[in-house]
Amino acid sequence: MNHKPGDISIGLVSISDRAYNGTYPDLGIPALQDWLAHAITSPYWLETRLIPDDREQIEKTLHELVDEDRCSLILTTGGTGPSRRDQTPDATLAVGTRELPGIAERMRQISMHFVPTAVLSRQVAVICERPDHASLILNLPGRPAAIRQTLEGVRDADGNITEPGIFTAIPYCIELIGGPAIETNEAICKAWRPETKTS
Repeated sequence: MNHKPGDISIGLVSISDRAYNGTYPDLGIPALQDWLAHAITSPYWLETRLIPDDREQIEKTLHELVDEDRCSLILTTGGTGPSRRDQTPDATLAVGTRELPGIAERMRQISMHFVPTAVLSRQVAVICERPDHASLILNLPGRPAAIRQTLEGVRDADGNITEPGIFTAIPYCIELIGGPAIETNEAICKAWRPETKTS
């Protein structure tokens, strides 16, 4: 994909033994690609990875996306439950330099509107810092519907957002860690930024 230096680089990582082995098609990356295509209006480019539930492989992939592809935002999907093969949060914490617990708490709050088992999720959010670059890494659910709900928020019967999703805060967070500005389609997700005072 052709991209310019100012475009935001986004890493998408789907973590699933069965999808990696071809037992069934991966649904995580297509769901993320579709949502981002509707939600982001700024130029961006994607780096995608489909990998197994293996902690060493997850850590290696995240490091590559931070150091080699210089992604400002990395979204993982899958591997966040309590089973012994679910290693995504553990690998993410190992790669991160600072944790953002508020994002993870918000993801579970949103998911609780739809499934009571959201309390079992171990999703985390971290910043991975380098001397001249930083990446925001978020663990998202594995189901396509849950991915959209977590990013976008809770809507009422008329389609109005009643509780904003986590992506509302993501553009401002990326700016705070030195990344490029992201503009969004407000019908999908309105990015929040503090009001600037003029003299």
